[in-house]
Amino acid sequence: MIPFLFSLLWLSNPPEQIEADLIITNAKIYTVDSTFSIAQSMAIDDGRIMEVGTTAAIAEKYWSLNVTDMEGKVIYPGFIDGHCHFLQYGIEQSYTDLTGTTSFLDVTERIKKHEISKTGGWVIGRGWDQNDWEIKEFPTKEALDKLFPTTPVYLVRVDGHAALVNSKALELTGVTTTTHVDGGVVEVKQGQCTGILLDNALELVTKKMPTKSKTFLANAAMLAQEHCVAVGLTSVQDAGLDLWELQNLKMMDENGKLQMRIYAMANAGQKNYDYFSANGMIYTDHLRIRAFKYYADGALGSRGAGLLQPYSDDPANYGIYYFSYDSLLAEAQKIYNLGFQMCTHAIGDSANRMVLDIYGTVLQGKNDLRWRIEHCQVVNKNDFKKFSQFNILPAVQPTHATSDMYWADERLGESRIKTAYAYKQLLNQNGVLINGSDFPVEAINPLFGFYAAVARKDQQFMPKDGFQKENGLTRQEALKAMTIWAAYGAFEENEKGSLEAGKFADFVVLEKDIMTIPEKELFGVKVLSTYIGGDVVYTAK
Repeated sequence: MIPFLFSLLWLSNPPEQIEADLIITNAKIYTVDSTFSIAQSMAIDDGRIMEVGTTAAIAEKYWSLNVTDMEGKVIYPGFIDGHCHFLQYGIEQSYTDLTGTTSFLDVTERIKKHEISKTGGWVIGRGWDQNDWEIKEFPTKEALDKLFPTTPVYLVRVDGHAALVNSKALELTGVTTTTHVDGGVVEVKQGQCTGILLDNALELVTKKMPTKSKTFLANAAMLAQEHCVAVGLTSVQDAGLDLWELQNLKMMDENGKLQMRIYAMANAGQKNYDYFSANGMIYTDHLRIRAFKYYADGALGSRGAGLLQPYSDDPANYGIYYFSYDSLLAEAQKIYNLGFQMCTHAIGDSANRMVLDIYGTVLQGKNDLRWRIEHCQVVNKNDFKKFSQFNILPAVQPTHATSDMYWADERLGESRIKTAYAYKQLLNQNGVLINGSDFPVEAINPLFGFYAAVARKDQQFMPKDGFQKENGLTRQEALKAMTIWAAYGAFEENEKGSLEAGKFADFVVLEKDIMTIPEKELFGVKVLSTYIGGDVVYTAK
């Protein structure tokens, strides 16, 4: 009887009412506006929100032939992944998944089943992490050479900053014991290549791997899109793409194939720089390109993060740098002159200091250019204030903290670990924190990051009191970091990130209220439906 009365209410159509394409009613809507208000209904037209308010207020002002009674369900702004590798995730769905392997033997057992027809005649996998094995050392290529003497093998570590290849891959790409690459390492022991490549050295192999066709890339993007909307993601920020990848996304957008809203960062490089110098920014409802992505250093797990003092578990090692101070400063000045946003990967405290100082030199104090540091994993206590001084935005990944906490202190020691993964301290600098997942490095589900940010625990609820809980976020902060603050980090806060009049009608319906349920339930909450531009793009089966 009640649904029938609702229908009569909305379809009565008095002449003074405004017609809407869709009315959502009888819901608990977290608007994430400036007061974090909660509404009950919203009217939507032409893909954007007309008004949000009480059921009575919306019913009085609007009518529609399309009314959805949410029956008290909870709605949030569409989730935004503030740092991921969207297209690469789609590509890697054809790779062998090596996450969760417990030994190198486990890795080799998995790749025996790899379908090389899907990856151009190569065996390709991603996700191994030697820190999860009993023998916590990088593997070497001998076992791969025995298994695949004539087939090239490329196995990427979970963080994407190290890879193991076999002899055939080295042969095909011309990598030898004398090969040198700036910002990377070809590991050599006892006069032989071990098969381990670090950071920029990975490109020696990847640039010679089979070129992905436009059809392959389009299919990869569609698959990534399908997986994203199923976990409530309506927007992603793809952290670094080459020109051919960006042009593929542009073509998909022009052909109406993109449902997701993608903020893409162009990889540093002359081709991208020349193209955007000549053509300017790309700005559509579904594709924005106005940022360049740089790398200052490597990753902590592979001991490539640039540190001020040597690694506690590798006293001769200070990490790997992709640029010298002067060369990165010159790049920053180029990006400033071009009018684009600069987003730089920095993991270690030395790399973060270098990027902060370079940004400060170029930005010259307060500004609204929203230059970002991606990851900000280890920051020296004397450098936090520079984020505020130059309005530099931290873009972090909460699940990195709960993935790394088992071994990060071994790399950093007791003192440095205290200012690592310091999300609350970073938030306090400018009042803005951008949260993402870095998928496929971590899982694609944004609620995993929400839980990790709040609980600072893994999904076995450890450690009992949370990892450095003083740097945990409140639920409201964690939600803002994957909605309105993530939108701000891409200059999109006037169009998305909250459910307010004039903004895109992008929202997600969850089975439980993540703002009130017990902490231990947060990462298991299911998405019931996802809307982009007022259209349902995912419904749970």
